[in-house]
Parts: sequence; structure tokens; C-alpha cells
Amino acid sequence: MTNPTEHALPANSMVESHEGDFGCSVMDLRKLMELRSSDGINQINVHYGGVMNLCRRLKTDPVEGLSGNPADLEKRKQVFGQNFIPPKKPKTFLELVWEALQDVTLIILEIAAIISLVLSFYRPPGEENKQCGLPVSSPEDEGEAEAGWIEGAAILFSVIIVVLVTAFNDWSKEKQFRGLQNRIEKEQKFSVIRNGHIIQLPVAEIVVGDIAQIKYGDLLPADGILIQGNDLKIDESSLTGESDHVKKSLERDPMLLSGTHVMEGSGRMVVTAVGINSQTGIIFTLLGASEGEEEEKKKKAKTQDGVALEIQPLNSQEGIDNEEKEKKAAKLPKKEKSVLQGKLTRLAVQIGKAGLIMSAITVLILILYFVIDNFVIRRRPWLSECTPIYIQYFVKFFIIGITVLVVAVPEGLPLAVTISLAYSVKKMMKDNNLVRHLDACETMGNATAICSDKTGTLTMNRMTVVQAYIGDTHYHQIPSPDALMPKVLDLIVNGISINSAYTSKILPPEKEGGLPRQVGNKTECALLGFVTDLKQDYHAVRNEVPEEKLYKVYTFNSVRKSMSTVIEKPSGGYRMYSKGASEIILRKCNRILDKKGEVMPFKNKDRDEMVRAVIEPMASEGLRTICIAYRDFNDGEPTWDNENEILTELTCIAVVGIEDPVRPEVPEAIAKCKRAGITVRMVTGDNINTARAIATKCGIVTPGDDFLCLEGKEFNRLIRNEKGEVEQEKLDKIWPKLRVLARSSPTDKHTLVKGIIDSTVGEQRQVVAVTGDGTNDGPALKKADVGFAMGIAGTDVAKEASDIILTDDNFTSIVKAVMWGRNVYDSISKFLQFQLTVNVVAVIVAFTGACITQDSPLKAVQMLWVNLIMDTFASLALATEPPTESLLKRRPYGRNKPLISRTMMKNILGHAVYQLTVIFFLVFAGEKFFDIDSGRKAPLHSPPSQHYTIIFNTFVLMQLFNEINSRKIHGERNVFAGIFRNLIFCAVVLGTFISQILIVEFGGKPFSCTKLTLSQWFWCLFIGIGELLWGQIISTIPTQSLKFLKEAGHGTTKEEITKDAEGLDEIDHAEMELRRGQILWFRGLNRIQTQIKVVKAFHSSLHESIQKPKNQNSIHNFMTHPEFAIDEEVPRTPLLDEHKEENLDSPKAGTGVLLLDGEVTPYANKNNNAVDCSQVQIVASCSESPLHSLETSV
Repeated sequence: MTNPTEHALPANSMVESHEGDFGCSVMDLRKLMELRSSDGINQINVHYGGVMNLCRRLKTDPVEGLSGNPADLEKRKQVFGQNFIPPKKPKTFLELVWEALQDVTLIILEIAAIISLVLSFYRPPGEENKQCGLPVSSPEDEGEAEAGWIEGAAILFSVIIVVLVTAFNDWSKEKQFRGLQNRIEKEQKFSVIRNGHIIQLPVAEIVVGDIAQIKYGDLLPADGILIQGNDLKIDESSLTGESDHVKKSLERDPMLLSGTHVMEGSGRMVVTAVGINSQTGIIFTLLGASEGEEEEKKKKAKTQDGVALEIQPLNSQEGIDNEEKEKKAAKLPKKEKSVLQGKLTRLAVQIGKAGLIMSAITVLILILYFVIDNFVIRRRPWLSECTPIYIQYFVKFFIIGITVLVVAVPEGLPLAVTISLAYSVKKMMKDNNLVRHLDACETMGNATAICSDKTGTLTMNRMTVVQAYIGDTHYHQIPSPDALMPKVLDLIVNGISINSAYTSKILPPEKEGGLPRQVGNKTECALLGFVTDLKQDYHAVRNEVPEEKLYKVYTFNSVRKSMSTVIEKPSGGYRMYSKGASEIILRKCNRILDKKGEVMPFKNKDRDEMVRAVIEPMASEGLRTICIAYRDFNDGEPTWDNENEILTELTCIAVVGIEDPVRPEVPEAIAKCKRAGITVRMVTGDNINTARAIATKCGIVTPGDDFLCLEGKEFNRLIRNEKGEVEQEKLDKIWPKLRVLARSSPTDKHTLVKGIIDSTVGEQRQVVAVTGDGTNDGPALKKADVGFAMGIAGTDVAKEASDIILTDDNFTSIVKAVMWGRNVYDSISKFLQFQLTVNVVAVIVAFTGACITQDSPLKAVQMLWVNLIMDTFASLALATEPPTESLLKRRPYGRNKPLISRTMMKNILGHAVYQLTVIFFLVFAGEKFFDIDSGRKAPLHSPPSQHYTIIFNTFVLMQLFNEINSRKIHGERNVFAGIFRNLIFCAVVLGTFISQILIVEFGGKPFSCTKLTLSQWFWCLFIGIGELLWGQIISTIPTQSLKFLKEAGHGTTKEEITKDAEGLDEIDHAEMELRRGQILWFRGLNRIQTQIKVVKAFHSSLHESIQKPKNQNSIHNFMTHPEFAIDEEVPRTPLLDEHKEENLDSPKAGTGVLLLDGEVTPYANKNNNAVDCSQVQIVASCSESPLHSLETSV
């Protein structure tokens, strides 16, 4: 068959050098990759003449790969595209400004400012003002009256500042995240054959025609067609949604798609489509076409292409409506909201409500006072010409009310959280933690348990064979080749060289005198190293038996725990080499080689003896034991798919002990974890004795402790009931003491993690971190509160499921992550302590001042400046405190611990008392104390007074010194400890102080300030410094003695989560508050609708049953015939739960079914006191009732 594009090619194009056109176009290949299984094979065979011919058309060699010639690679990129999916355009700065403007509080401020501006330009004639009888500014300063616009303008100006700061913060955040993402993308490499050499190539460099090597655990970076495969199984759920693994083979289904995961086996494929032409890319571009509501899927497509998940910023509380869309867009397959986020959202909701109530009361009191004072007490008439002046007053009151709200709502919280997290993420990069999900960073600070892998995390993942048992002899060092029979030596060399992935190899050291480099599977590298130590060359064997000659490969997976390779013997028949965990392989052996290399029978008692004498001693020294065996098939070809029959009657060649030394820094890191109240558990696939030995070396278990070391089988037996289901109660008896889980499957790891997270035993719920590197660790990594994947040894699947990637695969980096996490938590608590003190004081001052003096002592613009100090600068200063080792000396907070502890509450209230006392003294007695004019009851547009300037100045300086107090939240006395380690903090405090001097001295009318004398400045400073002394007094009072103090910002309790959030992807506590209200609304509406429907339904049949007294207590009768006498005092209202109970056995005798025209079927309704499901919905079954769907969906 000729290819449709072929006629366009010159006759000699197929023979031409690499410069010529390719034998197929992008569209041909795209169409080809859209086919599946047999259709795909037909197309390849019919149109392209088989896979090899397709390789020829793409000018690539199935064995050697592409030449790697730059001109050729460039040409391929031009013709077939690059392996790169363009990311979504970042939001422009203006878009971010627009988003920041959506903030509800800011919108209210903008409206208030604009009204204020408009009214300030409207000047009614002066004589009419006298009629209105309201105090107006003195004629001596007409200029002042003209400056009424300044206040509105200043509010607008400060709104602009807040918006710009927020937008800039978002912009830099997004830039940072893109940087992180690019780094993750660049780090993703793939094995490709070029010029006969296997090289690791960045994914973006892969071109059409490349020959890629695929193996267990890979995430495919491009579409391709299988050239050669061993037992290949692919998880295509990311594209098809089907969870079953798809078997891939040349005969049945050779189509491999990008974004899918290799779950088993290995092989080679020729790349046929990259980037936007690959299947994932096509989906991506389709979604990209309809921007907007499709963003969510776009992100999903992005994650499937192996690109890092976008790091999600924390949502600010006030922009809930605006964030709603984003929340939907950000619905990535992620766990419930982080612990801290949950607590913060609830706290912000509580504070917001309180602030709203306070501001509403303030406005109400001011307006009532004004109206009563003027129109009731002084009996003034309302003159139409005075209306603008009255309105000006009302606007002024409204602005004061808004000011109270602005100060009450802690809009700095999202900013503080974001700054703190972004700062930590950047610093954690230096500590080898690559954070993929922002909230994982703070969740780690709450971690109470770490379930760690053994290999590579606790150990160095540099494996070497140190002992061997060959031919009845236990060698404690590697034997010399002469000590072994040539026949046995030959079997060992072939059994290892052929029966291991050809991607595993040992390369010469990078530096002279260094250790040889191990590439690929480390256990296989140890075995290949053993071959080299025996002075043999595994390369020669592999050259003799290339991968194409392997007849059948049973690759290693977590179920088999072994690997076998079948080759054809030159003399006919087949030989299978097997290797795997010694207990598993020995169980399948019935023969063994003796000293002379002769085959001897191997009975159960011999096996037990060998386990006792060889395997256990090796394991107790912390060695991993691997058994090498073989089997010959001389009587024709067996059925290879019948694995159980193939993998029996093996002949044992040797058992080797592989050492993987513990990382030198791990024991100290684990000791730190124990001090910090974190339990470390080891979950490994190794033998229990090996695991126990390593756990003892690491310090996970210490002799004399009361702990459990279990094997996977025993663990399952203890936690499952007769039906084989996991029982939480049984699990709760085991996990608190469990320290080592050996021979565990991925399911066991997942069960353990889930069990610990869901457990409610103990004082607090557990927060679990998990480390993993293999594909099989994916489920546990996803389930854990924080999943750590190994950056070096980890497979793509593990990285995809994780929250943090350890770039150095080292356990100590996890301890650093804990330290940073706790630091984030503490930074936010410090900020809260500072912010809430300001909030409490400012709200009370504004509220009482407004009610008593009709004017807040702190003006709107001043409040906004205070807000700027509080929010932006303080969050910058307090959120960037570097972590200290002392953070690891206390126990974790856990899920339920409130954000604001009783000590913090003591500090907040204590400092609030000091500040309020000072401010009220200054408001009501300040003018006498300083001997200046009083600023109270100043007329509209009057110039700023020294009195109120002193109050503003003192207030700001008290906050400034309280910011230093807020550096400590656990009652420490020395608030200056380590202050110079945080230069940002020093800069912010100094900068704020200088700005304050400038505002007071030169701020003038916009800031309602006037110049102060030197002695007044000193008094203000003295009162400010008093904050530090007062802080010392507060810390002397023991928190325990103050029983009345309450905590705030609790986490969500277990019951609430399960009750409110079954089936929710992401638990958002603010949403939940709204949700409860919605449910009540819907229930109310629903009942009314139901009752109306039922009333209609009953209308006709009711007249017949008026005489029947038994129907008189029906709510429906009551509604249609109000003149009925009702026996019960309260009519019986149908409740949702009742339908469920009463309709379990429906349909009942005598229910009325509502037909389409609203008539009722002629059954007498005997069950009148509850709404029947069948009456509510036309011919639907009970479970589909709209009530049910509403109940569950709302």
C-alpha cells in the first residue's frame, strides 16, 4: 500500500540522506495514534508495512536510535513539533490589579471615598448653613473648608496602595511558582537511545523518531509505538479513566500514549508524536480553545503530562465570591484543605462577622445620635436645602463605620500566610526540599508521624554484595573465582547478567579513586558488581544475548517480588533464570547445587535449616538476602502465562547478602524527631530481620522499648476481620506501638497510613508524612497529609503523587522540612498575635470614640496607614523569621490545637488593656495633660488638632513596640533573641518609624495630622516603649491561673468533617458555613414545594374523606381546609428523614401516585401524615426523589 503523502515525495526521497522529507506527515501519525489495539496494528501493517518499516520512514534505527545530528534534530522539531506543551499565559499585572480590586471591603471603601469626594465639592450657600444650625468651620480658614476633598482622595490613594501591594505580591508569587515549575520540568529526564548509546535526555528534547527505553515506574513523555516489550502493562486511567492496567505487546496492542504510567515490565518504543500532537497535547489544545470555565480540566491535563501541579496560593477570606471561580479551577485531585488553612478560614470568618456587627452598630449609633440630638431634642425642622449637609454627616458616619470594619477584618492574613509560605518554600529549596504544594510546607510542621522507606532514605542506596552462600559454603567475604566450579560460576554470571534490566549497569567512577557509578536498579547493580568482583564481564554476556533474544520476561513487581527471564538454549528447549527475595524463591526451589555443581534434592527440612543457618544470620546483620535460581524446560514449550506452574521446581544456585549501609546522619535526625514528638516508622519490603537490624542502627527501635515489628501478613491478620475488611478498632490497637512493618505490600503501606490518619485514639488526631520512591508508593503518598518523593531514586509516578520532592533523597531533609513547617505555623501565630491586638484596640477605640464623641479618634486614612503597617509590613517582618533548632524541642501542635493558644490570648488581651487605657486617657484627659486644645467634637472640615495627632502617634508607636513583643508566642521573656538574624524585621521596624515621623510632621490634612513638639514626641515614644515593659509584666502572670481565657481558631473536629463533608473533594470551612445555611433554605423551600404539590394532589380526593375523622390530623387536610378542628396542637411537619424511614418498605398499600396531569390514582391514602415519595415525584423510585438528591448534593 502506498502512503497518501508519498506521491508528493520525490522518487528517491526514501533513499535520500537525513535532509529529505519523512515518509509520513504529522497528521498521518496523529491519526495513527488515535487508533487502539487491533485497529492500530492493522493500520501499521497495511499502511506502513509494519513497525520496522515505520522506523525506516521516520529515518531511525530501531536498535541504534537517531544519530543525534543537530541539523536532523532541528528538522524533526520543525516538521513534527517540539515535545513541549505551552503553559497557560500568566495573568498580567493589570489582571491581578483587577482581581485585587474585587475585594469586598475595598469596594465599600471605594464607594465611600467617591461619595465623600462628590459631596466635598458641593458647597451650599453659607447663610443657609446657619439655618441648619450645625457647627461649620470658622470663616477664618476658608482654605481648610476647601480641602474637604482630601479625605476622600486619601482613602482612594490608600486603596490604590493596598491593591498595588496585593497585586505585586500575587505577581511575584506567580513568577516564583513558574520558576519552580520550570525547574521541576527541567529535572524530568528520560532514557533515549542515540547513536547506540543510552542517554538521559530532558523530556523537552525528545523528538519524533527517537527510540525511548521504557521501564516500570516511568511516566511516558510522548506517544509512541512499541518495538520490543517484556511483560509491559500500562495504566491509561489518566487518559481513558479505565483503572485496569492495559497489557501492551507487538501482537495485541503496541500503542503507547503520553501521560500514561508504566506499571510493569520494560521495553523500547519509537516516538511518533510529541508536544501538542501527542494524545495529551491534543486534549490540552482542545481545552485551551475554550478558555475560562475549562481551566480546571486544563490543569488536570497539565498534571497528566508530567508537568508539576501548579502550586496553589491560599485563598483570602474576603474575596470569597471572587475566589469561588478560582476554587473550582484549582480543584486538583488533592486532599482536604490543609490543617492551617482550615483553622485560618474559620478564624477569619469569625473575626469578619464580629467586625461587621461592630461597624453596623457604630453607624447605627452615630446616625441615631445625630437624628435624635438634632430633630428630637433641639426640635429643628428638616430643611430641604440642608439635606446635602445632613448627607455629608451621614457619609462621614458611614466612613467611620467602614473604618471600623476595615480594621476589624484581618485582610493581612492571606498576605502573611502567602509571604510566609513563599519565603519558606524558597529557603527550603536550599535545604533540598522542592515543595510542589504550598500547604504541604506548613502541614509538615504539624506532623506527628513519619512512615519512611528504608532503602535510599534511611540507607545510602549504594548496595554491595558482602556475603554469599554457594554450594554448601557460607562465604563471609566475596569468594575468589577459583574457589567456585566453572559450571556454577557460569550459572551465577548468566543468571545475574541476563536476568536483570539491561538499563541497570555499572559505569566507571566520575572522579579518580571514587566508587563506580551505579545506574538503574540498585539491587541489580549490587549483583552486577558481584559479577565484576568475581573477575567476570557481564557486558560480554549481554552482547551475546541482546535484549531482542530474551524469549519471555516476568519483570519485578510488588506482588511477585521476583524477576525471571526465559532464553532459548542453543541445544533446544528453554532456560529460565530467577532472582528475588530469598524466602520467596527458596519456597519454589526443590533442588540445589552442591560444591561440585551437581544438582541435589532440596527438601523442606533443608530449607528450614538454610533459613536458620544462612538467611537469618545475614538478615540480623542488616543484609538483604537475594536468591538466584534457574529452571530448564526440555519437554517442549510450556504455557508461559500460567505463572504459578512456571515458577516452581527451581534449582537454587546461590544466596547473596547485600549490604546497604545506613546514612551516617540518619541516627541523629531520628533522635531529633523523637525529641520533637514525632514517631518514625519504617515500612519496607525487606525481610523482618534485616528491617529490625537497620531500625536498631537508625535508632527507630531501641532495645528495651515496648514496640512491635510486624511482617505484612501478620499485620493483615491482626487488623482484618473474617470477611477480610480492615477494622479501625483492631488497627488502633496496633499502630501506636508499631515501629517496623516488613515484607509489606503497597496496600499495607496505604492501609497503615489511612488507619493512622483516620484514628481518633490518643489526645489528638495524627498528621502523617510518608516517604516513597516506587510507583507502588503512589497511593500511600497521595493519602498522606504530606507525601515526600525521592528526587534521585523516585519514579515519575511517585513524584507526581507527592507534595514535596527530596532532591537529595535524604532523611535529614525531612527533619528540615519539619523545622520549616513549624516555623511557618509560628510565624503566622506571631502575626495573628500582633494583628489581633491592633484589631481589638482599634475597633474598641473607633467604636467608643464614635459613640461618645461622634468622631473616631483615629481617622479613616490613619486607620488605613495602621492597616498597612499591620498587614503588609508586619506580615513581611514576622513571617520571615528564620527557624531555630528550639522549634524541634517541643511537641507538634496536631490537628485540633487552636491557632491562638491561651498564652497568646493572654498577650493579646493584656496588651489591649494597656493600649486602651493609654488611648482613653489621652482622648478624655490628654488635652489637660499636654495643655493643648481639645480635639473632641470638632466641626466638619475643621483642621487637624495636636490632641488627636498625639493619640494617632502614640497608637502607632505602641504597635511598633508590640511588634517586637510579638516575636515570641510561647511566653519567652527575651523578645530580642536573634532579632539581628532577621534583617527584614529590623528594616521594617526602622522604616515604619521613619515613615511615621514623616507622616506626623509633613502629612498635614490628608493624614489629619499636625506637627508635634519634641517633648510631645518623647512622651509618645516613652508610652510606646512602655509596651516592652508591660510585656515583661504579662509574661510573669502564669497562664494557668487565668482560667477565663479561651482559645480561638480551632481545627475542625473529626465528627464535623465526617458529618459535613462526605464526598467533598476539598473541605473549605467557610464554604461549609454557607453550606449549612443553604441546606436549611433548600429544606424549607422543598417542604413548601412538596406540600403545595401534595395539596394539589389531594384536592380532589379530600372532599370524599372529609367525614373520616382519622384523616383530621393530616397536615395536608389542615392546609386545604383551615376550618378543620385539629386534635394535635402542632401540625405535623414532614421531615426529610421521615421519608427515608417510612419509604424503605414502599410502595405501600394505598399510596397516591401523582400522574402527569396532576390527578391521583384512586387509592385511599392511609399514610397521610408523611409525604410519600411517590407523590412527590412522578413515577420515580424513592431513592431518586428530588429530596434525596438535594439532601446529598447541597
